[in-house]
Amino acid sequence: MSTPVIAQKTPYGIDVEAGKSYFWCACGKSAKQPFCDGSHADTTFKPVKYAATESRKVFFCGCKHSNKQPLCDGSHNTL
Repeated sequence: MSTPVIAQKTPYGIDVEAGKSYFWCACGKSAKQPFCDGSHADTTFKPVKYAATESRKVFFCGCKHSNKQPLCDGSHNTL
């Protein structure tokens, strides 16, 4: 598997907490989107760590094609 599964064509708005780390699913197979649940085990994908520096809402990529992974860059608009 070299192309990620498109989990959804919109970003996931998630309230993150300062000082915590989040592991974004890069393969698109996780049942706990947008976060990793280990479903990438049979793929070449690895989760991407996001370390929150402040408590706020961030928008994690849902289409898995962002050039600013793990955050959304609008790439879903071209799929």
